[in-house]
Amino acid sequence: MESTKENLINNYLADQRPWVVAFSGGKDSTLVLQLVYEMLLDKRVKVRKPIYIISSDTLVEPPNISSYLSKTLELIKQNAQALNLAINVNIVTPSVEERFWSKIIGKGYPTPTWWFRWCTSYMKIRPSRRAIAQITRKHGSVILLLGTRYSESSSRLTKMKGRQYNERGLNPHNDIPNALVFSPIENWKTDDVWEYLFKNNPPPWGGNHDFMLNLYRQASGGECPIILNINTPSCGGSRFGCWTCTVVKEDKAMKGFVETGEGWMEPLQDFRSWIKGIREDPSMRMNKRRNKTIGQGPFTPEARKMILLRLLKTEKEVKVRLISDEEISYIQTIWSKEFDLEFSAYKISKKYGREVIGMENIEFSQEEQQILDSLVSKYEVSPELIYKLIELVKIDYPNIDFHGAKAGLERAIKETIELDIRQEELVQLSL
Repeated sequence: MESTKENLINNYLADQRPWVVAFSGGKDSTLVLQLVYEMLLDKRVKVRKPIYIISSDTLVEPPNISSYLSKTLELIKQNAQALNLAINVNIVTPSVEERFWSKIIGKGYPTPTWWFRWCTSYMKIRPSRRAIAQITRKHGSVILLLGTRYSESSSRLTKMKGRQYNERGLNPHNDIPNALVFSPIENWKTDDVWEYLFKNNPPPWGGNHDFMLNLYRQASGGECPIILNINTPSCGGSRFGCWTCTVVKEDKAMKGFVETGEGWMEPLQDFRSWIKGIREDPSMRMNKRRNKTIGQGPFTPEARKMILLRLLKTEKEVKVRLISDEEISYIQTIWSKEFDLEFSAYKISKKYGREVIGMENIEFSQEEQQILDSLVSKYEVSPELIYKLIELVKIDYPNIDFHGAKAGLERAIKETIELDIRQEELVQLSL
């Protein structure tokens, strides 16, 4: 313990590189953060170079863990400001097109498997790397503190022993330029971690470790780390992953939560089991991949609608927001491009009380509506197509005087009509 604390101080004072502490809320990252925080309060440390705390929120974390992380990070932020510590708290999230529901419901991605863990790259690696890259651009170089330990597993031991370390025990990050990795608790045993957290509770930023310690009792250990490269063990192999995780056969964390007092989360457990099961149902999948080759492809349009409907139904049951308005709008954008002219995502959302901003409704007078109805009947075209074409003119292209607008409108009209034809063909094939 004393050796670790001395090592932290020596490395902190050795140069001007800012530190980036990866914090997942689990035992190891909590220990690293607490040791760093206590170091800053040490009278020997008079330098105040920046320390950035980066916490990754995939937006599909278990609600109880998400709430705990938010409260903990807010306590750290407030306490650091009160003590004038050079600590910056950063919660990183995937962009809307990288998010779980955008991929599955929007584009029809099959739910992740051990061999196709697209979620790790999109939801964990990219957001964290962007945040670290931004800090690196500002300061030139950073030192990344991780809670990795030799005793975690034999594979972790092999990987850590194979790295090239400098005289200060730091090694270059394989994938992030100008970033050195520092693992201050690499020699700690699991019992050492627990002993320190139990004996040093509450932490210096306030609050306590009780909730985190109880989470481990409920979920039987494990955590989902900050992931910065694809070789990091999957969150699916730990117990504190996303509540939607379909990589593992059984979600032990969710089962543990439900069985030890968090019964309100049972609908999440049921949803996760259902969405994992439909991945292997051929009737739920297109017979062409996105690259046009023959084979099991994305979820069908009807399957995507079904997933959204059931997700919103689950949301209503647990009374916790499970999908954002931004994601619903993105999903509708993808659907409108690929198969849907009826604004189905908006309609499904409205059915469950979600009034999504961006649900444009074009109002017609009674006379205009009568004319439209007669034209629709006369020429046997879908009313959805007519409304979409009117929307293009009134909302998307209200002014075609500027350069390229006319060509853009013509192209959009062509694509809309082609989409309507494809949609009609899909209907006919299903009959």
